[in-house]
Amino acid sequence: MDRLDWNLLRTFQVIVQMQSISSASARLHITQSAVSQALRRLETQLDRKLIERSGGHFYLTTSGRHVYEIAEAVNGDISRLQLLLSSVDNDVVGEIKVLAASRIQSDVYDRFWANFRAHYPAINVHLDVMRSDDIIDTLRNATATIGIGLAPRPIKGLERYFFLRQRYAMFCGKGHHLFSAETTRLEDLANEDFVSFSSDIIGGSLSPLTIFRDQHGFTGKVIATSPNYDEIVRLLIAGYGIGCLPRHSAGLEVDRGRLRMLPPEDGICDVELHMLWKKDALTLAGQAFVDEFIHYMDDHDDDERARCSG
Repeated sequence: MDRLDWNLLRTFQVIVQMQSISSASARLHITQSAVSQALRRLETQLDRKLIERSGGHFYLTTSGRHVYEIAEAVNGDISRLQLLLSSVDNDVVGEIKVLAASRIQSDVYDRFWANFRAHYPAINVHLDVMRSDDIIDTLRNATATIGIGLAPRPIKGLERYFFLRQRYAMFCGKGHHLFSAETTRLEDLANEDFVSFSSDIIGGSLSPLTIFRDQHGFTGKVIATSPNYDEIVRLLIAGYGIGCLPRHSAGLEVDRGRLRMLPPEDGICDVELHMLWKKDALTLAGQAFVDEFIHYMDDHDDDERARCSG
């Protein structure tokens, strides 16, 4: 009895409830062969015949009826245990350090943080804002274990979970001569200078923007750079050049009359944000964060994650 597999009792309970091996298979989402083997293993461990088959039907033996009653009681207790545990505060304690790219604007992301606090009130959070390339380097060097940033390709030694897709577009600020132009075509941008993120280089986390400019023959120089979104916006508004920004976040500045979106109207490219973590370095608190993030985001599709009420 010390070696009895309680999962066998659960399978036996479903067989009796469904009155069929095939129906039990469908209910448990396993093969009929696996259900039959589970029944044979249980009968072997108990050294009792539990079911007699006859004419396409089966009947419980006296031992089978006793085992079914026990199986119902055991699985009922397990269900009550789950309810009891879910009704008390989570007792995971500790501290996590999360590195995040700047200006992640998502209503779902905001709600996740509230949800995590509600589920893990004893976990302290240290949240740092950092360039995506620096996040990756920091995780590789094991001075932090969790990051949220741009990761256009798999990274050796790090796990990766897709979080948010950002559509980038071209913008100019109110200090730029194109801001007040009646009409602007893509070819009108060919000679304009650029304000760019520091990671907007071939091989960097924003390299799709560089590739787009090269493909369209833009000859303007990058005359101002910053790793920080707000400083890029400041330089654009001051008229230093044109630049690429996430469309959903820059839209707030467009509504305020400080930025103007430039061609092409459908934007330039999609850039993906991922949660990154070093699996073998996670503490219990860190693992709780990773599990909760994945579980929460899996309940929301791409459009919901990208939605921002401002």
